[in-house]
Amino acid sequence: MPSIFAGLGVEQTQDFAGCGESPTGREILFLIDGFGADLLAQFGEHAPTLAAMSLSHSVQTSFPSTTSTSLATLTTGAMPGAHGMMGYTVRVPRSSGRVLNSLKWDERVDPEIWQPVPTLFQRATASGVTVTHVAAKRYEDTGFTRAVFRGAHYRGANLTSDLVGETITALKSTPSFVYLYVNDLDSAGHSDGVGSDKWIAALSSIDAMVAQLLEKLPKGVRIWITADHGMINVDEKIVMGVENNLLEGIATVAGEPRMRHLYLPQDSDLAPRVDVMGRWEETLGAKVKVFTREDAIASGLFGDRVSLDAAERIGDIIAIAQNNLVLLDPTRADKEGAMVGHHGGDSLTESTVPLLSATAQ
Repeated sequence: MPSIFAGLGVEQTQDFAGCGESPTGREILFLIDGFGADLLAQFGEHAPTLAAMSLSHSVQTSFPSTTSTSLATLTTGAMPGAHGMMGYTVRVPRSSGRVLNSLKWDERVDPEIWQPVPTLFQRATASGVTVTHVAAKRYEDTGFTRAVFRGAHYRGANLTSDLVGETITALKSTPSFVYLYVNDLDSAGHSDGVGSDKWIAALSSIDAMVAQLLEKLPKGVRIWITADHGMINVDEKIVMGVENNLLEGIATVAGEPRMRHLYLPQDSDLAPRVDVMGRWEETLGAKVKVFTREDAIASGLFGDRVSLDAAERIGDIIAIAQNNLVLLDPTRADKEGAMVGHHGGDSLTESTVPLLSATAQ
C-alpha cells in the first residue's frame, strides 16, 4: 500500500514494490482474504481472469499470518511490533486475564489507543486523495475497522454487483484510491478446506467479480490484487491440556490454533517459563517452535522494533505449530477442531501471498 500511494503522490511514502506513478491517478487494491501465492498454480483453471493477470511479486506477510495482523501491517506500512496488532486474540494487559478478539473487538478497548500508528488512509486523505473502503456492511462500525482502516470513507455492500458498483462510483474523483475486500475464500477454506467444492466455487465467484471490474472500470485504472495470508488443510489436532500437560502453569490461552500466545499468571518470574518451555519441547519436539516473549522479540519475529505496549500483549510463551498440526484450546476445541483450513503460522504456504496487477482497457 505505501507503494501504490507513492504513485499517487502521497508524501513520505516509498515505492517498495516498484508500482511506479499512477497512470490515471485512480487505483484499486483488492484484498482477497485467504488467497495464498501457491493457489493459482494449483487451481488457476477455476480462476482464468486472475491467472491471466501479471504477477508483480510474491509478498511475505508479517507474523502471525492472520487477518488482523496482516491488514494492520498493510494499512499502516508498519510491522506488528509498531502497530500492536499481535494476533487474532491476545490478553489485554492488566485486565485480570481478559482476552481481546481483534476481529470482534471489546468496547472497553479504544481502537485508536490500541493501534496508534496513523493509517495510510489518513495520510492519503490529508494529501488530497479520495480514499474509499468497500466491504460488507457488517464491518463498518467495528472496533477493528476503526483501529486499522480509519481515514477511509466506508461504502458497505453485501452483493457482488453492489461491491462492484460502489467501487466504480468511488473512482469518479481524481486522485482516488479504493480498498476492496471480500472474505468468501477464507470462509470456505476454514469450513471445508482449500480445494473443496465450496472453496472452488468461492474462487470462481471472486474471479468472475474481477472480470466484472475489469470490464466496467474506466480505462487506465489499475487494479492490484493481494491477500492477508494463505491457508493449510489440517491433518493432526492436539487439544492442549487433554491427555497431555501442555497447559500446566498456563493462566490464559490466546492466539489461534496455528500460533498460540500462552500467558503465565501475571508477575510470574523466569523459572515457570523455563518449565513450560521444557514440557512443550519434550511433548511435541519438532512439531512446534517455542519462544519466550524475549526470544521472540530479539529474533525479530514481530519486526525490528517492538513498542512497550506491543510487548505486553505478546504471550509469555509463543508456540508455532509446524507441518499440518493445530493446537486446540480445550474451551473451544469443538469449534476450532471443526475447521478444515487454518492459518496463523510461519509456513511459506500461510505467509506468502501474491501481488497481481492489471490495467483496465
